[in-house]
Amino acid sequence: MTDRRGVVAKRAEDLVPGVPYVRGWNRARRSAGTLAEQLVLLGLDSDFPGLLADVNVFGDGLVQLGTVRPEAAELLAKLITAGLEAELHSAAAETYPATERETSAA
Repeated sequence: MTDRRGVVAKRAEDLVPGVPYVRGWNRARRSAGTLAEQLVLLGLDSDFPGLLADVNVFGDGLVQLGTVRPEAAELLAKLITAGLEAELHSAAAETYPATERETSAA
């Protein structure tokens, strides 16, 4: 499996000496754990039973979401979109402070 940027290579099935598989897998394990914690908080943990850490042939960590229902994927996409929108609004508020009219009214 390779994405359009060539970042994700085939998962490691046969290990080659000198490749830092453990480092990559450990990073993926931490990331999968962080995602799993958030899914539990959202009550979505049962929708992602295949969530697991893995590693590719180059030793890069992979987080596999597993097979999910379309509704779960759609909800995850909406949550990501909402988070990005909130981040953009927060960044815009920091970049463009209140106008003089808003500050004088306070």
